[in-house]
Amino acid sequence: MPERVVFTPEADALLRRLRAEHGPLLFHLSGGCCEGSAPMCFRQGDFRPGAQDVLLGMIGDTPFYVGPAQYEYWAACQLTVDVTTGGGDSFSLEAPDGVRFIVRSRLFTDDEIRALKAAGPLPTGPGAMHALAGRDAAAGSGPQ
Repeated sequence: MPERVVFTPEADALLRRLRAEHGPLLFHLSGGCCEGSAPMCFRQGDFRPGAQDVLLGMIGDTPFYVGPAQYEYWAACQLTVDVTTGGGDSFSLEAPDGVRFIVRSRLFTDDEIRALKAAGPLPTGPGAMHALAGRDAAAGSGPQ
């Protein structure tokens, strides 16, 4: 099954550094007013996903959520998280370092869409990490 969210090596290195500094993290991608559709990185204890937020996948032990309206927009795409310099004000943990996470996308192929649909709906809400782990174990695959 294709992964819905992947990180570039640069984004993965920044994530590892932030995790070492701040502890367990999570990402949330919304259509918010301040950062548009930029993924925001938070300490897990500082942000609680909403009941309708969709867990797109896990990057290691870091969940990546998307707001329900954004999920409708991105459902047919694989998201690639990367890092760029600059960016201005942000609540995301990387902002003080003068960098920011960004998202690029590609459309899934027809075969990938069929595989994703066959896997069933993605879990939502704060408990979604546990639901995704159970679904992946039942399917015989690792975390997305």
